[in-house]
Amino acid sequence: MGPVRTPPPAVLAAVEAAAMGLGEGSLAPSVGCLLPSRPAARLLQLPRGVADSRAGRAADLEGWSGALSAAVSSLRAGGLVAVPTDTLYGVACSASCSAALGAVYSLKGRCQTKPLAVCLGRVSDIYRYCQVRVPRELLEDLLPGPVTLVMERSGELNKDLNPFTPLVGIRIPDHAFMRDLAQTFSGPLALTSANISSQPSSLNVKEFQDLWPHLSLVIDGGPIGDIKSPECRLGSTVVDLSVPGKYRIIRPGCALTQTAAILQKKYGLVPSEEPCS
Repeated sequence: MGPVRTPPPAVLAAVEAAAMGLGEGSLAPSVGCLLPSRPAARLLQLPRGVADSRAGRAADLEGWSGALSAAVSSLRAGGLVAVPTDTLYGVACSASCSAALGAVYSLKGRCQTKPLAVCLGRVSDIYRYCQVRVPRELLEDLLPGPVTLVMERSGELNKDLNPFTPLVGIRIPDHAFMRDLAQTFSGPLALTSANISSQPSSLNVKEFQDLWPHLSLVIDGGPIGDIKSPECRLGSTVVDLSVPGKYRIIRPGCALTQTAAILQKKYGLVPSEEPCS
């Protein structure tokens, strides 16, 4: 699938106005872990094969903006929304909505001590929600991209989000729709993979179809990567940057080699085997 481009600013502004209103847990999947069933989630498909949205057909832009508006509205209402990212399909919710956070854990049958990542739209947003101890250039070298950066959280985040740890993992996926969604939502999104814990991650929407009845909305961005390649299901590389001058790989993920090279060769960080706090 080719890259999906961002619509013009005017389209995003109109959408925003209209919308106002890692490792997995160890629990085995069971019916009791899921939310009460309801009618199947609404499925919206992103435009396919538009090389440049600025030159795309009006219908393509309307399809993009309609999906964006619907996703923002669902998230602001406390719903769970399935979304495409640069690595896997994920489930997003408002990180400021405690009820939605609880619903994510129930949906996935996820251990309550397994943290949820936070998805943001811009590198500049990280400084509001984290204590950053690395150069901004390092953040910009890795993000947007298939990397989760773990740092000390600030008091701006909901205390019900990962209350068992002072750290938080930050994601800015290299996916135009996800960046538009995070920027238009204008707040932190909790993000996790779209699968029941301990089950394989998802590279297309049909692979997590059993979760649809428990979601508010499913955004279909088409297949992600090669469905036959195990490497494509590894998810993002998770790296702890909370200790100055050091880094620790929490999950190798799909971008380990390039991430470690940037951290060591360009910024002189030393790998650490110390456990995260």
